[in-house]
Amino acid sequence: MAQNWQRINADSSSARPPGSHLDVVIVCNRMRQRRSKPKTAESRSSRLSPDEIRARAFQHAVKLLAAKPRSIAELRDRLAERCSSKTVVDTVISRLREYGYLDDERYALTYASSKVRQQPIGRRRLELSLRKKKVDRAVADEALNQVFAETSEDDLIDRAIEKRVRLRGHPKTRAEAKSLFDHLLRQGFPFELVADKVRAALDTTLDDDHT
Repeated sequence: MAQNWQRINADSSSARPPGSHLDVVIVCNRMRQRRSKPKTAESRSSRLSPDEIRARAFQHAVKLLAAKPRSIAELRDRLAERCSSKTVVDTVISRLREYGYLDDERYALTYASSKVRQQPIGRRRLELSLRKKKVDRAVADEALNQVFAETSEDDLIDRAIEKRVRLRGHPKTRAEAKSLFDHLLRQGFPFELVADKVRAALDTTLDDDHT
């Protein structure tokens, strides 16, 4: 009886033509199982030697810096997204600083100088920008002191007002004066300086209207 049953099973399996519905189902199930277990970056890196992991992290860091300058903290965060080893990240950061690729003092000064050349903005706005880029407060202050020693906020706000006037004309009403006031505050200029400049601009316009 058992032998007959084995014979029936053997006959039925050999009688199934290749490419039958059952074969297709089996193949599809195997493909789904393979796709359901993707190889993560962490699992792939676990098979690398420590030297290979450091080399890959260093190459990734160089690519990030080639795309655009970054502060030390910014680069550290980006490397941590791809490398879970804090020791490796610290080693890469230390090597880059040693080679001169990373320098927050230079980065902050270059960034602030470039922004001031591009458009007339105040110190407060640059302070916020450097803070978002995770530059140390003392480093940022030193860079901003150098930038604004070369070009004062008084000169920059005059340039900002001239640019605004070219686009919208002199403020002729209190509402237009307030619009200019708010614009200059958003550009990062101090409240007292903005108030004095807007008042002077409005007084000049009113005097011109009376003459």
